[in-house]
Amino acid sequence: MHVSVIGGSGVGEETYETAREVGRLLGARGHTVVCGGRGGVMEAVCRGARERDAETIGILPGERRSVANDWVTTPVVTGIGSARNRMVVLNGDAVVAVDGATGTLSELGHALDCGRPVAGLDTHDVDLAGFEAVETPTAAVDYVESSADSHR
Repeated sequence: MHVSVIGGSGVGEETYETAREVGRLLGARGHTVVCGGRGGVMEAVCRGARERDAETIGILPGERRSVANDWVTTPVVTGIGSARNRMVVLNGDAVVAVDGATGTLSELGHALDCGRPVAGLDTHDVDLAGFEAVETPTAAVDYVESSADSHR
């Protein structure tokens, strides 16, 4: 399964390690990570996934693949700036949100509009169908695995 992971581009060490653990779990369970391809949560989740030899796809806002973080295996340039947020969530069967600001909030909206189940880990408080607040990386991955089947 492809799992989109969204979140803050500038995060502290604790959030970075949380996102990295999400990536490790997704990779260990055979999933491909889709993200925005840059820093913060995006870098951390890719790093964790690559530690388990998983594939990572970074959907970049600009026109240069070279700006992708070092753990993206497939960089995709779009040249459309933040409009790429919709592409990030559309390319996953489910979404994990870790932390984040307004960009993450827009991705949450796109994900739910597109029927993607979302696990929220220390992110925006959203009271909408399809969104599940979770406490741990394991709970986030468990939720998207169990929910994605019913949404595909």
